Amino acid sequence: MDEKLVCILNEMADFLSIAQTKKLQEVLLKNLSSEAPQREQTSNETYLNINSCHDDNPALFTTLDAPYDRLKISGVEIRVRELGRKISMERIHPHKFRRTMATRAIDKGMPIEQVQKILGHSQIDTTMQYAIVNQNNVKASHRKYIA
Repeated sequence: MDEKLVCILNEMADFLSIAQTKKLQEVLLKNLSSEAPQREQTSNETYLNINSCHDDNPALFTTLDAPYDRLKISGVEIRVRELGRKISMERIHPHKFRRTMATRAIDKGMPIEQVQKILGHSQIDTTMQYAIVNQNNVKASHRKYIA
């Protein structure tokens, strides 16, 4: 994985997503610290530290200042874009994380049906549009299953 992308993913800490269909779904979280050894605790990890909660808002992500309102989608998008610029990466947006996760999962051998379930897609065709097929994986699969 690109080192800059690891940095921005770690800066975002654990990534939460809700399908575009607005359906409630289970979200699986992954700690990326093993992919970026010897890193300092990110601001979001500090922010998510249970001892640092200063409010009674049931939302997971709130504004940093009182009255601690629920962070809106635009707030997340702005923060992600700021982090991208901070590490000299343009065109970074939350949706890119979904695509990257889907592509990486498929590259590592996760069945497309499981990726579909994680993303909350009802049609597998939608999931297939997310994943960028790695030509080396196609060649390896060809050797394994056909050649």
